[in-house]
Amino acid sequence: MSGTEEQLIKPEWRQLMNAAREARERAYVPYSHFQVGAALLDANGHIHYGCNVENAAYGPTNCAERTALFRAIADGCGPQSFRAIAVIGDTAAPITPCGVCRQVLIELGGPALPVIMGNLNGDIVVKTVGELLPGAFTSSDLNENTN
Repeated sequence: MSGTEEQLIKPEWRQLMNAAREARERAYVPYSHFQVGAALLDANGHIHYGCNVENAAYGPTNCAERTALFRAIADGCGPQSFRAIAVIGDTAAPITPCGVCRQVLIELGGPALPVIMGNLNGDIVVKTVGELLPGAFTSSDLNENTN
């Protein structure tokens, strides 16, 4: 969606994108200087914020989407109890979750979870987690091998 089409998205998604923009400002990115923010809407209408947090060793770095998801789980939300997640970054096109985040999103959010992806220009793309990660490896794949 272009900035003008953003008006067509659900009001709660617009609020969620604004929350992600706010979370982005809290990112700890002393190495890449690439701030990303995420906001996760739970079933009760509560927003859980996440930002990327870097580490000098890079491996321990955590993305904004996972920060929001892990925070929600720590706050008592159960897996797949979310209505939507928004993510925003300073990119030419709307930012998309990395592969690791997509895997965590499929498990904790479920394939139908809407992912509202945006940039600072107001461009927005909305897809489900299942669309972002078709053919995902999930817990059901593990259960098939234990029967």
